[in-house]
Parts: sequence; structure tokens; C-alpha cells
Amino acid sequence: MALALYYCGCPSSLKWNLPIVKAVNVSETGSLRLPILERVDEELRRGNEREALALVNNLVGKPGGLRCFGTARQVPQRLYNLDELKLNGIDTLSLLSPVDGTLGAIERTLQVTACLGGLSAWVVFGFSQLQILSFSLGLLFLWSLDLVSFNGGMSNLLLDTIAHTASEKYHDRVIQHEAGHFLIAYLLGVLPRGFTLSSLEALRKEGSLNVQAGTSFVDFEFLEEVAKGKVSAKMLNRFSCIALAGVATEYLLFGYAEGGLADIDKLDNLLKSLGFTQKKADSQVRWAVLNTILILRRHERARSKLAEAMSSGKSVGFCIDIIETSIVSSESSDI
Repeated sequence: MALALYYCGCPSSLKWNLPIVKAVNVSETGSLRLPILERVDEELRRGNEREALALVNNLVGKPGGLRCFGTARQVPQRLYNLDELKLNGIDTLSLLSPVDGTLGAIERTLQVTACLGGLSAWVVFGFSQLQILSFSLGLLFLWSLDLVSFNGGMSNLLLDTIAHTASEKYHDRVIQHEAGHFLIAYLLGVLPRGFTLSSLEALRKEGSLNVQAGTSFVDFEFLEEVAKGKVSAKMLNRFSCIALAGVATEYLLFGYAEGGLADIDKLDNLLKSLGFTQKKADSQVRWAVLNTILILRRHERARSKLAEAMSSGKSVGFCIDIIETSIVSSESSDI
């Protein structure tokens, strides 16, 4: 699940008014924040989210610190119709109705293979009908156990692992999807806490079959507001854009989204829990889609570099430095 009209740093008009521009040494400025970002990583590993967020906030705006955390300039919030989104090259049907064709195809292939395998075993080994029935009931029991006990986690783990191995497009799509979440959250002022890029990686890190690929965030402020039953407009806007950042990234790269249905459902459930009418919910989603798409377009290079870092298993602090370096470098080249 992306954003818009954002320029990190000085307004673009300034570049025409400065006769002398001092070159920015990205490596020097970046080196000043690296020790603090390493401390951020350490606090996140220890579960000290408030301390990690405080370290990041203390770096914002300081020389050699962070220039882009929470500095996204966003589109005005108003009622946008579908025609306005189309004028910005956005087809909401392709973006907000993700269907994972890769996992579906793999699941169907496994089902056909299992049937053919059972038929072949019956012919080759001469299994009786009772043996075939017992084997089928055993598979049905395991499938039911997975649904009841692990909410389909074992099946999802199998499908996701095969998809990452067999489909390079699927593997890349998941990485880009999570990079979109990470980037938009950071630019809106929400600190990413960690990420996983496969169900197997999530199992290793979280120890749970119910956890899939995803990006987690330092969101105690949001949870506190939800617990009180009153979510501020600023917090809701952040959540909406972050939730849609993955599908928006896929849409920009591939012309449609396959993953992210769970993200859309979470946003939909939140809006319903807040008592939003359908018209008001549609307005919130359309604004968030436009806002996210435009930001992602503006920072395509930063997202690409971030995806490379995430695919290499880099830390949150390292990924933050990649975002800052990419955006500052882009601004310097524009000047």
C-alpha cells in the first residue's frame, strides 16, 4: 500500500534565487546521524519504542540530522471525485481491488498436483479405496487443524515460500510493497519499527504462523487514541496513507495491485468503527490515495533505494539513512 505533492527540504523556488550554491557533501552530513540511528536500532531491538522515537525526534532539523522525517507536504484535504483522480492518472478500481493471482495460481497448481499424485499412487502402488479414503481424510484433518488452530498460517507459509522461490515478480512485488509502507510512514512522521518480507522470515522473527510479510511501526500514540475511542484527524490521515501505501506502490510499478487486501480491510474497519458514513469513508480513501500516489511519484528514487536496502536485510536505522541520503542527493542535483 503511496503519497503526493511533497518536497522535502527547501521550497523549489529558492533554487532560482541563490546565485551561489554550496555543494552538499552527502557522506559528511550522513555520517553525523549514523551513530544516533545505530542507537535507534538498539532501542528498537530492546523494545524501547518511546526512547527510539525520542532519539529520532531529537535529530529532526539539526545540522547533519534528519530533514525528511514527518516533513511531507500534502494535498489539501477535501472531497475529491473519481474524475479528479483519473486526471492524476489514478484508476481506483485497479488500485483498491487487489487480487493475488500468483498465490491463487500456485494454490490451484498444488491442488491439481495432489489429485494427480493420489491417482498415480493408486495406480502404481495398488492402494485400496479404503486407503485412499483414509489418506484424503488425513489431509482434510490437517487442513482443518491449520484453519482452526493457526488461522491458515501453515497453508499461507507454504504458498508464500513457494511463491518467493518460484516467482521473481512476486518476490519483487512484496519488497516494493513493504518499501512503500516504510517510506510513506517515515515521511509522515511515523517511525517504522521493523519489517519482514516473507512468511518464513516472519516466523523466524516473530515465532508465529499468523504473521505474514509486513512492516510494523512505533504506533503507541495511535493505539492510545484508539483506546480512548477518539482518533484525531492528523492521526487518521497518517494511518490512511500508510495503509494504502503498499497497494499504491504496486499500482505505480505494475499498473495494478495484487497484495494489500488486508491493509484495505483494516482501513475500512477503522473507518466503520469511527462511525464514518459511506460517503465520508469514500472521501477519506480518495484523498489518501491521491496524497500517497503523489508522494511516491516524487520520491521514486528514494523508494527504489529503500527497497534495495530492505531486500538486503538492512536495519531500520540504515534504511532511514538511505531515505535521507537519497532525497537530499536528489535535491542537490536539482539545484
